[in-house]
Amino acid sequence: MNIEGKTILITGGASGIGLEAAKQFLAMGAKVIVTGRNQAKLDTAKKKYPALIAIQSDIANKEDGDSLLKKIKELGGIDILYNNAAVLVPPLNLGVANDKHAEGAAYEMEVNYLGVIRLNNLFLDMLQSRKEAAIINTTSILSRVPSLIEATYASSKTALAFYTVSLREHLNIIGSNVKIFELIPPLVATEMTVDRNDKKISVEAMVKGLIVGLQKDRYIIRVGDSRLLHLIQRFFPKIAYELVNPKKNHQLLKN
Repeated sequence: MNIEGKTILITGGASGIGLEAAKQFLAMGAKVIVTGRNQAKLDTAKKKYPALIAIQSDIANKEDGDSLLKKIKELGGIDILYNNAAVLVPPLNLGVANDKHAEGAAYEMEVNYLGVIRLNNLFLDMLQSRKEAAIINTTSILSRVPSLIEATYASSKTALAFYTVSLREHLNIIGSNVKIFELIPPLVATEMTVDRNDKKISVEAMVKGLIVGLQKDRYIIRVGDSRLLHLIQRFFPKIAYELVNPKKNHQLLKN
């Protein structure tokens, strides 16, 4: 897939992976639109990269989605929808009765899964009208191996992974030109993982891996440790589980 000359919409693009992706896409000659809930972060991103188009929008809000579609049409449309926005609720022990389990899971599912479906549905007709178009859904290394301390987050990403496979096949069946990519990141050094002491990949390396995958039309893009874990999971699933859930994390569930 060619990036130069494309118009790309990145959700959650005001910081972290999304902002780094915007930076690298701009450098490749793309037009980039970023969205996010925090106007202050959007203003900062715009100041740092003046070529960005920044629009405040919450993917969990249906009205925001409708408004975003209208604004994007006024800007001439997009070629690539990069579903990057995600939330992670602080880990909880599922073995202890707590109403926050359901509340946190609902929030994660609303943003990480249902919000993506709504946005894809809103923009699908537009994307299908373009000569070359794509949707990038960001799942997680945890969509393949469950995490004890991030159980509901992992579940939301697993749901998205299954949906992504189905969406790709549905579009293939009807002869659509829209390419469906699944980005499977490892643990990335962002605000979301600042409290984790595990090995992390930089946002720069993460986005470079994404771009290589796009350019080579790899519909499943594994970056960094997600490639190794994929192989381990295939042949040694117990070891993969232990790598994702080391003994040191058990204490977090007891606190």
